[in-house]
Amino acid sequence: MHLFASLSGLLGLIGALAFLPPAVAQDRTTEEGEAQITENRFPPTWTVATILPDDTAAQSRYNSIQGQIPDISPKGTQPQSLAGDFSGFSYPSDDPDCWWTFDHCEDPKTPGIPIDITTVPEPGTLGYGFDDGPNCSHNIFYDFLQSQGQTATMFYIGSNVMNFPLEAQRALADGHQVCAHTWSHRYMTALTNEQAFAEFYYSKTSLEMIKLVIGVTPTCWRPPYGDVDDRIRAIAQAMGLRTIIWQYDSSDWLGNATETDTNYQALIDAATRGTFDDVGTIFLTHEITNFTMSEAINWYGNLTSAFKHLVPVGVALNITNPYVEDGYTLPTFAQCRCQFGYCNVNGTHVGSIVGSVNGTTSNTSATVSTASHTATMTSSTPTAGTNAAQILPINSVGWLVITAALVGGILSA
Repeated sequence: MHLFASLSGLLGLIGALAFLPPAVAQDRTTEEGEAQITENRFPPTWTVATILPDDTAAQSRYNSIQGQIPDISPKGTQPQSLAGDFSGFSYPSDDPDCWWTFDHCEDPKTPGIPIDITTVPEPGTLGYGFDDGPNCSHNIFYDFLQSQGQTATMFYIGSNVMNFPLEAQRALADGHQVCAHTWSHRYMTALTNEQAFAEFYYSKTSLEMIKLVIGVTPTCWRPPYGDVDDRIRAIAQAMGLRTIIWQYDSSDWLGNATETDTNYQALIDAATRGTFDDVGTIFLTHEITNFTMSEAINWYGNLTSAFKHLVPVGVALNITNPYVEDGYTLPTFAQCRCQFGYCNVNGTHVGSIVGSVNGTTSNTSATVSTASHTATMTSSTPTAGTNAAQILPINSVGWLVITAALVGGILSA
């Protein structure tokens, strides 16, 4: 007797999976859900973060990492340095702190700190991602990415996540990789140790905005403006964050179409010349405005023609567990390539996340239905196709339906 000897049992299981409701991360659509975000648990949005007076957990965490922070002074003088004005600041020409803003140093001089990620090891590959989200008007852009079966790495600002929680949740539901981009998007080397810690803490960990809203804790971050030195890298490392920079810059945030188009074309020309035949690259783009998102849509076809693979940075690095929590995974690069022949496959969320938010335990269980992929093939390269994966939570009702289907299959076999 075989489990699915009965066709009706198999069809029953498929039907049960098909009609389960779509997944969500943390439900913030009710007044109670929103209150968990807007209570006085976070610094004011768009202000430099500091440890809140009564936040003993944050203070304890900060105290625990102070011994890991190099004795390097903040750069410049606040408040002007917060916006990148380091005029009048005297800094040695040999760059002892590996300050990226000074000379694009990416190989830390302090022992024990990993090199910044500026490229990806997979040939012909673009580490695809967008800074400064979530944007309140990004649904059309995310719809486009979804229609292409394309996922990316989204570097989210904590203040934006607080302001636009539903938009933030969509990234995880669509299979994108989420990384932190600090709380208030300031030049990080201008901050004191405590301020830098708080910028990470309130956007990423423990009482974190990303964890509270989306349900996961990132393990990667990108410094605003690329501004990082060994002191900031050490604080990020102590917080469990790997530093990701970029190799090519679109400058799309400036809003200058001519400059942005020139930079996109320069990247495509480099790819066409074979620059990335041995090692892939990372390109800085943003979802900050309708212009930057429109540019991404307009240039998408050119990028897919120039590069063999467009994938989230985590996929290009073969990081299959992108979050602190278990149960949310990304495919390996080989899985992308071998399964679909083209690496624009959605991330897979499989398993169960159990966490505690403000004393309330939440449990989000999920599985993934079979992805559909159709393409017109010439040799091994698809010329057109779609790829979509539906994230499906398995709740108690779902398990009852699935169990019934399984039992039905057994009894009728």
